[in-house]
Amino acid sequence: MDQYLSGLTTEGSNPRTLHIDECETEEILTLMNEEDQTVPQAVRKELVPIARAVDLCFQALKRGGKLYYVGAGTSGRLGVLDASECPPTYGTDPSLIQGFIAGGDRALREAVEGCEDDAEAGERLIMDHGITENDIVVGITASGGTPFVLGAVKRAGELGATTVGLVNNANTKLGAICDVCIAPIVGPEVITGSTRMKSGTAQKLVLNMLTTAVMIKMGKVYNNLMVDLKAGNQKLYDRSVRIIRTATHADAETAAKYLKLADMHGKTAILMIETGLDATHARQALAACGGRLKAAILNARNRKEGQPL
Repeated sequence: MDQYLSGLTTEGSNPRTLHIDECETEEILTLMNEEDQTVPQAVRKELVPIARAVDLCFQALKRGGKLYYVGAGTSGRLGVLDASECPPTYGTDPSLIQGFIAGGDRALREAVEGCEDDAEAGERLIMDHGITENDIVVGITASGGTPFVLGAVKRAGELGATTVGLVNNANTKLGAICDVCIAPIVGPEVITGSTRMKSGTAQKLVLNMLTTAVMIKMGKVYNNLMVDLKAGNQKLYDRSVRIIRTATHADAETAAKYLKLADMHGKTAILMIETGLDATHARQALAACGGRLKAAILNARNRKEGQPL
């Protein structure tokens, strides 16, 4: 047995669930729920490195770089999921935040055996996507020792990119080679070694924090509203109208009218309603403020009142 793997907390046997196979349905679910409640506490203990990772991601995107997630199995799927949800939620270009899984897109739906053990494939992934010192690469692996992820992160670091590790064990191989390591220790799984459970849940919580906090810092949130979302279907259109109404106290008809005038961009519509600017000037005002809606509103109002900017 691999000595590294045998020493991992995530590979240990959970004494609280040793007899789960003898339990009735509700007892099984109770045990699972009790274990799940320990996950947010483990994540909370990692807020300092998470905050550091958020700042590094923000700095990378601000200087024109991109954010890349690299993982295998559940970890890889979670990275792809987080990346794929940013464009519709925050209006980002799909290339800005990208997720990659060992074995390629096929591995999103089925297990591709052996691919996670290929460190050279991880290195090739980094080379094929032209990673530079402007970018940031986040390696995700519960064990902290997946060769594919290690190969990718190591190569990214050699190219000058910022590197972050997201693991569920202490003193990992990945932690030793990245700039920042986030390690929520969730302990042995309900089912021994099934890291899609507590480990995966912890990873999802951390990934939510990373991209959400970065999007807030990039000005894509106004108050607590996702004003940069793309109204690409009826549900998102209705949500955009509600967001505009919440932000401006306009009625539904007015909100829908300005959303159309703003080419379905809620942030622009809000600025138009709040300041009286037309769509063209509203877009220019937003650009001048780096997309920050509160600053654009304040600037536009100051201009009207003749106050210094």
